[in-house]
Amino acid sequence: MPSSFDDALASLRPVDSTAAESARVHHDRLTKPQGALGRLEAAGIQLAAIARTSPPPVPEPAAVAVFAGDHGVLKQGVSPWPAEVTTQMVLNFVGGGAAVNVLARHVGAEVLVVDVGVASDLPEAPGLIRAKVRPGTADLAVEAAMTTDEARRALDVGATVAADLVAGGVRCLLTGDMGIGNTTPSAALIAALTGRTAAEVTGRGTGIDDDRLALKVSVVERALERLGTGAEPLETLASVGGLEIAALAGYIVGGAAAGVPVLLDGVIAAAAALVAVALAPDAAGYLVAGHRSTEPGATAALDQLGLTPLVDLDLRLGEGSGACLALPLLQASAKIIGEMATFGDAGVSDAHD
Repeated sequence: MPSSFDDALASLRPVDSTAAESARVHHDRLTKPQGALGRLEAAGIQLAAIARTSPPPVPEPAAVAVFAGDHGVLKQGVSPWPAEVTTQMVLNFVGGGAAVNVLARHVGAEVLVVDVGVASDLPEAPGLIRAKVRPGTADLAVEAAMTTDEARRALDVGATVAADLVAGGVRCLLTGDMGIGNTTPSAALIAALTGRTAAEVTGRGTGIDDDRLALKVSVVERALERLGTGAEPLETLASVGGLEIAALAGYIVGGAAAGVPVLLDGVIAAAAALVAVALAPDAAGYLVAGHRSTEPGATAALDQLGLTPLVDLDLRLGEGSGACLALPLLQASAKIIGEMATFGDAGVSDAHD
């Protein structure tokens, strides 16, 4: 039977603080000044907490799941790109020609694409999972993007993909996304879940000009006004979110429930992570921020989640590109704990001898 989001919620456990402390103590015995490897040390300690053992296993093999969906809010003119590009890019992903494919090959990660809400019908293709909940969302500026039942079904899709990947031997899940217009629902979700204003978290996405940015901010404001205050996380997701964002939230919780690290990409993943943690707080300990997107909502979300990204390269592509670039650093953090000599092993005097 496929795993569901509720299955993941039921089996999710907090990360292991005892293993984290063991890794922290071990780090201080390695042949280096304490703290000299900076965020690599923190990442390795987190991996120990996730794996519930120190040293932690290297998080490999890895897979990038690119969840794809279209957005009714595109009718408002928030992006100059037509909705058809979502379909075209999905075909590019399965053909191996997109940036995420190149970067995934570079770091040895598998790529699969999940159609959870693309407006058009996609042909069968290797590496494509057809799990469409509905063909695109409604226009969130004027009505709920989807029903709560549809949001639940998208959460189930993501949780099932995560469970299946881990059951197949994957030990690190990377987030990917595709959906023309999806920085608008991401901004709306981030504003709703952090208490920030629309202007604070809405960015230029694909590089829109000032006039279109002002329009985009006003669209997010209208969505937030329609949502109102005090909405539950699932209602918020359904009202102002996206199908691929919902599926990503399910994927995050599914990965956490399976006990593997979830390496986040950019602002779409950050919005999904906020949803995931709102629905399943213990998922927070399994999240690793791959990079800091230039979208302002990404920083707002990462701050809310208490995450420091591994890299900051002014990226704003999405697809899982930044998560792929961060993967070798995360893997290196585990190897440092597992392979580096201690002062005692190497016969090196430390500062306290």
